[in-house]
Amino acid sequence: MTMRKPSFTTVMLIVGLLFLYLPMVVLVIYSFNASRLVTVWAGFSTRWYLELFRDQQILSAVWTSLRIAFFSASMAVCLGTLAAFVMVRFTRFRGKTALSSMVTAPLVMPEVITGLSLLLLFVHMAQTIGWPADRGMVTIWIAHTTFCSAYVAVVVASRLRELDLSIEEAAMDLGSRPVRTFFQITLPMIAPAVAAGWLLAFTLSLDDLVIASFVSGPGATTLPMVVFSSVRLGVSPKINALATLIILAVSLATFITWYLMRRSEAKRRQAMLQDMTTGR
Repeated sequence: MTMRKPSFTTVMLIVGLLFLYLPMVVLVIYSFNASRLVTVWAGFSTRWYLELFRDQQILSAVWTSLRIAFFSASMAVCLGTLAAFVMVRFTRFRGKTALSSMVTAPLVMPEVITGLSLLLLFVHMAQTIGWPADRGMVTIWIAHTTFCSAYVAVVVASRLRELDLSIEEAAMDLGSRPVRTFFQITLPMIAPAVAAGWLLAFTLSLDDLVIASFVSGPGATTLPMVVFSSVRLGVSPKINALATLIILAVSLATFITWYLMRRSEAKRRQAMLQDMTTGR
């Protein structure tokens, strides 16, 4: 039997996957390197994981980044969902074009410009009203919320445009108030988009370096800032261990999300089958 040659699509898929994930595999392997030099293999060891958990600077930066990312993503979901609802449902009002442009501007604005403009804003506010007295977690939170809201608005708006308005109109015809209709009808239908927007905002905030560098202060150092500073002085094997733990956490979160979505979809299909059987 002659072996079947792989198609061009299969070859390109394999090459693409190798290009994306092979560097991560190498990084994970070298996180267990006993040598202090990241390019020289000296045997298997977990010493750098122990060194990582003893590094209070990195642990403090991780905790700071997680808190900022959580609060930024939560606020961005609130503001982005409201902005998306206004842009999609309120089609005619004065200033709609300006609002849409301002909401989506952070998507195309260079981060250097965004960070510098926010820095000047905070400095001017401190000189005018005395707040913020110091730049730190609060200023980073405000800055991250500013650009993360744009991503949430785009994701939620795309979902709102696909909804069937007849369901909401039927609820209001039966006496439901608009606010109650939004929370009990609209919000559950756009919940997957809201969750996707929150995860996207959380990732963007956790990964941001440029904007945080402009608006942070001595008391608030995020994880990307610590990693960038350490890399400039030479790559430490502790960074490989940290990156491996981040990859593991992201993989677990992705798997759990996929499992929950698959389970929810299976329950939904089972409920539809039961309804069809009952209807018959």
